Amino acid sequence: MLLPPFRRKTAPIDASVERSDDTSVETSVDVPRALDTAAAFSWRLIVVAAALALVGFLVVRLADVVVPFLVALILSALLVPLSAFLQRHRWPKWIAIVASLVVVLVVLGTLVLVVTAQIRYDLPMLEERTRQTVRSAQALLANHPFGLTPQKIDQYVTDATNYLQRHSSSFASGFRSAGDSAVHALEGVFIVVFTTLFALIDGGRIWAFVVGLFPRAARRRIGVAGAAGWRTLTSFIRVQLIVAVTDAIGIGVGAAALGIPLAVPIAAIVFIGAFVPVVGAIVGGIVAVAIALVFNGWGVALGMLGIVVFMQQLESHVLHPLLTGSVVKVHPLGIVLGVAAGTSVAGIAGAFFAVPFIATVNAMVLAAVRSPATDAASSAASGAASSPAHDATSSGHGGVQS
Repeated sequence: MLLPPFRRKTAPIDASVERSDDTSVETSVDVPRALDTAAAFSWRLIVVAAALALVGFLVVRLADVVVPFLVALILSALLVPLSAFLQRHRWPKWIAIVASLVVVLVVLGTLVLVVTAQIRYDLPMLEERTRQTVRSAQALLANHPFGLTPQKIDQYVTDATNYLQRHSSSFASGFRSAGDSAVHALEGVFIVVFTTLFALIDGGRIWAFVVGLFPRAARRRIGVAGAAGWRTLTSFIRVQLIVAVTDAIGIGVGAAALGIPLAVPIAAIVFIGAFVPVVGAIVGGIVAVAIALVFNGWGVALGMLGIVVFMQQLESHVLHPLLTGSVVKVHPLGIVLGVAAGTSVAGIAGAFFAVPFIATVNAMVLAAVRSPATDAASSAASGAASSPAHDATSSGHGGVQS
């Protein structure tokens, strides 16, 4: 018996399937649109995550270069507007740059001099109070439930000395690594100084070169994003400087009024810690209260705690809403999580750079998304006009170009 010829059934062709050379395209599997969209997003997210992981790996491996470069970038965000301000008032370019650098050196030198003088002035009193604190601690430990008699303390000291002697080679290797760290620190200072200097001298051309590395169609968006990120970074640094000075003066004056030693070093610690939002202020407050507790007792420590809490409330409810709210458009939860993530990845450096990095990237992404895509109108010159040194070039004196 003859069978009828076999005819293959084909699925209906979707109109969205592209055709090439006017030939039909057969589809054997009908993939749901939601799954197709999810798969498209998934592989793109995997590629982006892999690229970010590669960047993070390179940053960690090149930390000795990246961290000084970021420090120089933040320092430039503070000095470029100052140099541009001086140039707008008809200062010659090189004098404005030198004056900006001299201001930084004078401020740092004055801070170190005042802290050193305060420590030397309080040193005799610190020695006496330290002896009293040690005697009080020994008397407390000698009683129950501790029961640490002088004989037991001497035995502990002997055991610790023997331990140090047995592990002297390990400590020697640690000292060698400390020497290597000192060399890396000097290299970092060199990178910071020269990066800041070139950012002040030729920041516009450097940014134009960076923008020129991208495809022509993306240069305008890159320029707009860079300008937005630079404005956010400079504004953030200025705001944090105001907040840090306010916290340092408030807590330092409070410590001096309560008779706490090392009031100026406490203010310096609070000033530095204020550049790490949320976490830095807490650490600075803990240091101030701990010094008051050790050298002045519980009553003065509670008074210092009240001053720290008052300054934290002033910062949280007055300074940050008025100053930071319009600059760092990131939720406080994002700031806390960012600081925690930065600390876990890169320690103190990660905590320091977390918030300016989040704020700058957020501003750059929003500016790039809102910027219309252009093809012919984009060029390296537009990127230079939006460069990090635009504050100086806008004055008409070529503040960042030679």
